[in-house]
Amino acid sequence: MAPHATESSTVEGFNGHGMEPVNAGEAPLEPGVKKSVAQGKMVEFPRPPKFDDKYKERDYLKGRLAAAFRIFGKNGFDEGVAGHITMRDPVEPDSFWVNPFGVAFSHINKSDLIRVGPDGKVVDGGDVRLLNTAAYMIHHAVHVARPDVVCAAHSHSIYGRTWCTLGRKLDTITQDACAFHNDHVTYNSFNGVVLVEKEGQDIAACLGNKKAALLQNHGLLTVGKTIEEAVFWFVSMERCCHSQLMAEAAAAYTGQKL
Repeated sequence: MAPHATESSTVEGFNGHGMEPVNAGEAPLEPGVKKSVAQGKMVEFPRPPKFDDKYKERDYLKGRLAAAFRIFGKNGFDEGVAGHITMRDPVEPDSFWVNPFGVAFSHINKSDLIRVGPDGKVVDGGDVRLLNTAAYMIHHAVHVARPDVVCAAHSHSIYGRTWCTLGRKLDTITQDACAFHNDHVTYNSFNGVVLVEKEGQDIAACLGNKKAALLQNHGLLTVGKTIEEAVFWFVSMERCCHSQLMAEAAAAYTGQKL
């Protein structure tokens, strides 16, 4: 008979041969594998490079930001001139890099990116130095309110903006949606295109310390400590919106409840 575990006990291996004890609630190792051996075989995930030179870090991150726009373009997250991803500048952290207004996501190179100062003026960047006012109003407010945020992503993706019409948070109905459980908000005070400072500040205040916001009748906003993190959360949230829209439609058709 397999041993019975209580909250204060440990569990031995089911076959009783070499499986190390684990605390209740912890996943055991494979039978016969010692913890010391398993730790030595753990996968080493690649880490981002570290830079002593902030200018070299800037150049590297600009390349990652340009790649992020290509990912958005490939996934169809562009909608005319709408949408923006910003990256806090490592040299002058009160400024950020963003896409120039009117340049297609799928065409953006790091040389096209523009840097925006805290006053909303373009201070550096490519030949097209047109700034989307909404990009400045939203992202400046988020970067000021959240010193931990390196990157913020916003676009009018089709499933995200469709779900956002409902003014509801995502439900935790799939494993992927668990990542957003108690870690996203809905912003219900939609006032049209964000052209004034207060609207950006209200969005930042609503976001708080969460990683994502559903902007009602508008679209998705995600943030991260890296460009990769913010972009991944955006792609994942878009797919969670898609999944829930389909699940709710199927449930309504069959009379089931989610």
